[in-house]
Amino acid sequence: MTMAPLRRIWILFIARNREFLRDRSSLAWNILFPVLVIIGFGLLFDANGQDRYKVGLIGPPGGAVSERLGKARYLSIIPFESERAAMAKLLHHRIDLLVDPARGVYWTSSTSPRSYVAERIALGAPDPRDSGLRREVVAGREVPYIEWLFPGILGMNMMFSALFGVGYVVVRYRKNGVLKRMSVTPLSPWEFLTAQIVSRMFLILLTTSIVFAGVALMKGFAVRGSPLSLALVFALGGFSMIALALLIAARSGSEEFAGGVLNIISWPMMFLSEVWFSLEGALSWVQSAALLFPLTHMIRAARMIMNDGAGLFDVRWHLAALALMSLVFLAAGSLLFKWQKT
Repeated sequence: MTMAPLRRIWILFIARNREFLRDRSSLAWNILFPVLVIIGFGLLFDANGQDRYKVGLIGPPGGAVSERLGKARYLSIIPFESERAAMAKLLHHRIDLLVDPARGVYWTSSTSPRSYVAERIALGAPDPRDSGLRREVVAGREVPYIEWLFPGILGMNMMFSALFGVGYVVVRYRKNGVLKRMSVTPLSPWEFLTAQIVSRMFLILLTTSIVFAGVALMKGFAVRGSPLSLALVFALGGFSMIALALLIAARSGSEEFAGGVLNIISWPMMFLSEVWFSLEGALSWVQSAALLFPLTHMIRAARMIMNDGAGLFDVRWHLAALALMSLVFLAAGSLLFKWQKT
């Protein structure tokens, strides 16, 4: 590669960054919106006054144990289909007790005071062993909802920044004739697209780093896995959504149409990618559909690293999915890209 293409990419990179940074309202919104959401949810959920104890029940309801738990006061029964999903909730203090009537066993958490009380209420005092169930003890760590939510808010902010910061802008350039003027210069489509990708990646990672550092200082959040692994997840996730934005903007010449398509994609993605709530217990086809979105894989991988201390090997399938989606979106967008409206 000669220096001329690199110089053209660099000039477009600087120009796009300046265009974004001069838009003070957009810059402020990208930084302040996720911070305000975290602060607001923190006020709502830090003092929620829980007065009921959550008992996970593995398998279908029925039998003497299930009936007994259903009649106990101060208990909320939460059904689970698998022990693995239920155990993760118990280890993170999302439930207070876990019971498997079919196997005749129950689990309590030694690190949760609520688990001790729930055991007495659910299985009897003074000695829960009289219930006839085998007792198992696990040690976990509470993950408050606000800490679980944080990776989702970061991912959602990156999604909107990528989709509207690239897709909408490219369509505006085409509608205003900017791309038409660029088409008669030595600039090639791949140089233009590369500059857009690099610029938006730089801005997304910059604003995400600022938000992450600010919220972590305010709330005391910590990354229990490797910060470099988390950075890789966010970088690959951001790249995948930028590639998706370029695909959407490849030919569209109408800002209204592009905005409609971006909203049709972004809002279902936000709700199905577990930004606000878990899809555990949802219909199987809903859970399968969520895996089609890059945001799902980015948020799940980020939560595993931030909340559970997972490594790159543990999130390898999410990284592979993001890489594959990025290649498909980028290849399709490059092939479909046109300087002018068709």
